[in-house]
Amino acid sequence: MESNGMKRRDFLRNSAGFAAAALFLPFGTTKVFGAMEAKNAIPAVTLNNGVKMPRIGFGTNSLTGEIGERSVADAISVGYRLIDTAHVYGNEEAVGVGIRKSGINREELFVTSKLWVDFAGYEGTKKAFQTSIDKLGTEYLDLYLIHRPRGDVKGSWKAMEELCRAGKIKAIGISNFEQAQWTDMMKDAKIKPAVNQIETHVFFQEHGLYDVLKKETIQHEAWSPFAAGRNNIFSNPTLAAIGKKYNKSIAQVCLRWHFQRGVVAIPRSQNKAHMIENLNIFDFELDKKDLATIAPLDLNKTQFPEWS
Repeated sequence: MESNGMKRRDFLRNSAGFAAAALFLPFGTTKVFGAMEAKNAIPAVTLNNGVKMPRIGFGTNSLTGEIGERSVADAISVGYRLIDTAHVYGNEEAVGVGIRKSGINREELFVTSKLWVDFAGYEGTKKAFQTSIDKLGTEYLDLYLIHRPRGDVKGSWKAMEELCRAGKIKAIGISNFEQAQWTDMMKDAKIKPAVNQIETHVFFQEHGLYDVLKKETIQHEAWSPFAAGRNNIFSNPTLAAIGKKYNKSIAQVCLRWHFQRGVVAIPRSQNKAHMIENLNIFDFELDKKDLATIAPLDLNKTQFPEWS
């Protein structure tokens, strides 16, 4: 995020190597901090259909036009392989250009897009999917999600199942679904959702749905893992104290918390130094005391009431 507050800016200013890494990493390289490359290699999770998905990715909501193109190319250049977009973001073309500018083979990437509610239903989904891959300039998607549980969800899912069986989509899933909503969808479905992408961060930890998703072997994916900077997350004293303990930023503490829960996170930034910072979470581990300290931060309510 660009408005991350003093805590994150101070961390970047005081961390030798962030500025240099951000300025001099070229497109096409997978190196993150040179000798630390192995520590920062992004692990993968195996979805319930056998497809492997990176456990941290790059979100693109609001990154449009030239900024979107550059941001995606930069993210890939510093090591991201999961790139998340959606029809409603209005940036699939920019994301596609950024992917091509990166110089990385398409097969090395995990590209996600989402079906918007205006196209719900069997025929609408088929057309919307084709529009998305045309804009992205790719022949297939690694993951396609129903963005919200609105309209003819069952018709949409039937179309997505057919596209998946045809090899046009490697994995299909849902976003912003409660258990009852996907349970109803599954009454007429043959393929189980591989992923449910939902709002998840330290202020909305989603314990109930987290437990259900784990039991159902549906991968939990967090959108807005930093709560988009809301509720002063980047100056939170609890998170700052934990970060100081490990010489890590609040952003890194948050992403490590997601990682240790087994949740895939897709942080967004147009700042290359922040992109690099967000990948530098594999050389420390939160202990039980840290996790217990983070638990009470849960407000158990959305920080995005405009999406309700």
